[in-house]
Amino acid sequence: MMIYTWILYSVYIFSNFKDALLDSAITNIPRSRKTTLVLYVNEFGAQGDGFTDDTEALEEIWKVACSSSLRAEIVIPSQYSVLVRPIQLAGPCRSRVTITILGSILAPKSPDVWDGLNKQKWIYFTGVNNLLVQGHGVVNGMGREWWVRSCKVNTTNPCQHAPTAMTFHRCENLKVRNLMIIDSQQMHMAFTSCVKVVASRLRVSAPVASPNTDGIHISASTRVEVKNTIIRTGDDCISIVSNSSRIRVRNITCGPGHGISIGSLGKSNTWSQVHDVRVDGAHFLNTENGVRIKTWQTSALLVKNISYIHIKGTSATENAIRFACSDTYPCQGLYLEDIQLVPESGGVSKSFCWEAEGSSSGQIYPPPCFSCGGSFIDQKVRSDPMLKSI
Repeated sequence: MMIYTWILYSVYIFSNFKDALLDSAITNIPRSRKTTLVLYVNEFGAQGDGFTDDTEALEEIWKVACSSSLRAEIVIPSQYSVLVRPIQLAGPCRSRVTITILGSILAPKSPDVWDGLNKQKWIYFTGVNNLLVQGHGVVNGMGREWWVRSCKVNTTNPCQHAPTAMTFHRCENLKVRNLMIIDSQQMHMAFTSCVKVVASRLRVSAPVASPNTDGIHISASTRVEVKNTIIRTGDDCISIVSNSSRIRVRNITCGPGHGISIGSLGKSNTWSQVHDVRVDGAHFLNTENGVRIKTWQTSALLVKNISYIHIKGTSATENAIRFACSDTYPCQGLYLEDIQLVPESGGVSKSFCWEAEGSSSGQIYPPPCFSCGGSFIDQKVRSDPMLKSI
């Protein structure tokens, strides 16, 4: 499927200082000096050969950077492959921290390394504000052994959690840019309970058959912008759940994968709210879906005021447009404008509606199938103050 769409949803300062000497040096530098403390992982004992466990080196360099009164930059040099076990990098930090990945960070190959640990975490940032993670390096989740143990690959295997490659939890004023994240054990990157995030120029990749390998997962977060990014995985390119709001997705290439999804929401009658989501400029290629909202058939959720504007491409299924809504609370205020979805292999495409109220404007193909209970919603393109402020 190829779709172009606009959618609106309602900084070399460091030379082997040790412990007290380093602490003293940092303490005695006036705050007013706009100097950045640059720390290289090899100066802290990292071998960077891809076989030696470098977890302790990364933990120590984080402690120095996070406790520095100066701005600090942690550097993984090019040609260094840092093997890291599950690790938590926690704040709050005294000043701004930058992590520059020029080489690579590798996960252990065997899931057994996680025995007795939280199987949902690998690189886990928590409570860190004003963090920048950048570089032209690679974060490699080495996920293949996890995938073959998945119950989705082999139904005789027990279903269990697998790590997210990079998780940012309760972080504010966060930027992640220019990285490649590949072959995650499960989801590649997650923002949970974060505020004011910009993720840009990322490349996320895993085989199409890899299970649950969402590209970017957004949960209980607000003011998140994802832009100029390529995502090719085995699950959702971007998934948005659990009380997230003011989400902006711009200039995304997605596929293969499952498309861009809101949800699932409302499992076991749980309350959840996702609102003010905009996808502006997306190219879907060989995805199972384009853009979708996934809800459980419960009475806990109401889907309303959703606009689909300027969507063009092909559909691999007969139902190019599908609205299957709640029996208890029908979808309300759906709006279609300038939609052209033709069958990939010729023939006729159709719309499917169940308990869906809405309206349309302009040329729509396949023709809409809304019931007439919805009123017209004027959702034209207009300036977005949030994009200017983050």
